[in-house]
Order: sequence, then structure tokens, then C-alpha cells
Amino acid sequence: MSLNALYVDFNSYFASVEQQLVPSLRGKPVGVLAVMAETTCCIAASYEAKKFGVKTGTGVRDARKMCPDMIFVEARPPLYVQFHHKLIEIVESCTHVEKVLSIDEMVCQLTGSQQVQENALKLAAKIKREITKHGGEFIKCSIGIAPNTFLAKVASNMQKPDGCTVIQQEELPQRLYGLALRDLNGVGKQMEARLHRHRITTVEQLYAANRQQLQTAWGSIEGERMYDKLRGIEPYYVKNARSSLGHSHVLPPVQRNFEGAKAVLHRLLQKASMRLRSYELLASRISVKVRFLDQPHWGLESAISPTDNTLRLIQALETFLQHYPHGKFTPVKVGVSFSGLMTPDEVARDLFQVKPLESEKKLNKAIDTLNLKYGKNTIYFGGAHEALKDAPMRIAFNHIPDLVIEGDDTD
Repeated sequence: MSLNALYVDFNSYFASVEQQLVPSLRGKPVGVLAVMAETTCCIAASYEAKKFGVKTGTGVRDARKMCPDMIFVEARPPLYVQFHHKLIEIVESCTHVEKVLSIDEMVCQLTGSQQVQENALKLAAKIKREITKHGGEFIKCSIGIAPNTFLAKVASNMQKPDGCTVIQQEELPQRLYGLALRDLNGVGKQMEARLHRHRITTVEQLYAANRQQLQTAWGSIEGERMYDKLRGIEPYYVKNARSSLGHSHVLPPVQRNFEGAKAVLHRLLQKASMRLRSYELLASRISVKVRFLDQPHWGLESAISPTDNTLRLIQALETFLQHYPHGKFTPVKVGVSFSGLMTPDEVARDLFQVKPLESEKKLNKAIDTLNLKYGKNTIYFGGAHEALKDAPMRIAFNHIPDLVIEGDDTD
């Protein structure tokens, strides 16, 4: 089986972009924070910080103990998205980018003479040179080359930072046996525990399991896909339509009370509503979640009549907030999400509601048009007034923000 996939994984991406753009950060331990607060955690760490044990998810206070010289900077998502698109163009100038997998990962399909190891390595070296030349010397990537995307991802993790690793078909499965289960993409903490319950504790045992055993361990067809992935086969996926969307935000200290949480929830809902309309979708479920400091989280979910109307969604949010657990709990993170998404054509509408729906549509279109033209906070509903500078753009693993729809204004 040929080498079919070349996987590009940018190292410590957010921190590396900061070091590239801010010379004073170069060569220093840097932690990137969603919000500048002692009670939050790092969403990225430079390799200088990683040498001290600081990683994604490490709390600020713990990071200071591990590395007294840590420098913390607030995340700048719009810049990371801009850099992301620039890096795609750079890689695309060398070979076609088959799929963008996240803000810092992409895979290229190798064809023809590129499938020969010598040529694949030359291509990888060219990609690295072009990234340094046009992206900057502090933007590094690890490249994995293998028969399929999964193994190329595994290979990219074998030598970090700035590495390049090849896994050939004939090296399987022995090449994988030195890895831990958690080294395999798709095996997280919970999945590892499930595998242990099925007496699979090593990659060798995982490889020896048959399709049915893996399907049972995963509890889904993903187990059968893992069987193929480990053998260098590219599994087939049916492209699913978007099923949900939402936003969450770690509250800054000043907003860690009911009124602050409520305002930020309104802000998140209004941002999500605009995204919903940009995709020309309607939501049939809404959920709200609040995480408290050292307390269980609180959340509610409810079915709603399919809508993209901000006012109707606000009404659902206000209904939820009537059940908010007032007391001594300190909210630290809030989130709003829409699910059960569908197109307008999939909804059977009540003929008696045609006129109100048309007026709602015109109102929301006018609001979106003005906000896109003059700035996101030109027109907004009052519940978000005390949080206009909160909940800036965030980058999730599986969602790269559209800077036009989701970009923040400069305050």
C-alpha cells in the first residue's frame, strides 16, 4: 500500500503565533489564556513552557509554580484565524490541501510520484521551508507521512516539535507497538477506560482484536473504523450536515455573579443566532449551561419550535434563567448551544403564522446587515448590554470562525 497522506500539525500554534508576532516573547515560556485571570487555565503553551510541564489545561497558579518566569498573554483568535488561512495558502502552494481538520492541522493527499518515500520527504521539506519563508521562523510544524490520514496523524506526533516521520505499510503493526493507547487519535481518557474494561491495555492487544470486538468496545461503528485505520485503510465517512452550534465563555472575575453570567449568556445567544442565520438553518432545541466554582454545573435543555429568530431564542433563555440556582455559587463559565438544526424547507409551518414569521425575518436581516456593515455591536438586544466587551471570538477544535460573521470589533 502506498504512502497516501501527508499530515501537517503546527506546533503549539497559538503560542507560536504570539512569539512570531511579538519578538519579546521568543525563546521564553509563554502561556496563552482565554481571559487574563488567576483562576483560568492555559489554552496553549509554548515549547519553552512545556519543558517545565505546563500544557493545555494547566491552571495559571500551577503554571507559575512550575515555571516562575511564565509569561501569560490573552488569546487573540482573529489573528490566529488570519494566520491559519495564510498557512493554508502556503501549504497549498506546495501541494493540494485535501482537508483542513482544525485551526492547526491539515492533511494533503499524496498522488503519483509523491507516494514514493523519497519524494514525499522532499515535499515535506519544501513545505517546512515555505512556512519559514512566508509564515515566519517561529511557526513550526510536525509532519507525518503514512498510508492513511490516521497513521499520518500518529506519525506527526512521534517527533515534536518540527519533526517529520514516515510510517510505511510494511512496518505495520510492529511500528505502533511502542505507543500507548492514548497516543492514538480517538482514544481519550474515557475511551481508554472502556478498552481496559474489555481487557485491551496495549496497542498490540488493540491491533489483535477483531472488528466485532472493537465495535463492541467502542459501542459504535467507530470501532470497526479503528480496525481499518490501524491497518492503513482510509475509512469511509458519510458527510453529516451540521447538527449543532453554540458558544461558551470563561467569565472574567468582574462578571462572576448572576447578573454578569446572564449578560454574557445573552451576548453568546445573540452571536450564535447570527451564525445560525448565516448558515440558513433553524434550531429546534436550545440548551444553557453554567459551570460554578468548586460546585456541580447547572444547565437546562428544551425543545422549541424551529426558529432562527433572536427574540424567540431570548425568550427561551429567559425561561431557563427563572430556574437559575441563586445562592452562594460563583459562576465561572457559561455556554449556549442550539441543536436539532434543520433547513427552512424541512419545517412544516403554520399558515396562520406566515406574516409574523416574515416580519421576524426582515427584522433579523436588518439587524445582521447593520452589524456586518457598521460593527457587531451597532444593534443588539438589551440583555447583552453589560457584556458587549465579553465573549470575544473563540476557536474550537472542530470550528474555525468566519471572521466576517464572528469577528470581533476593535473597541
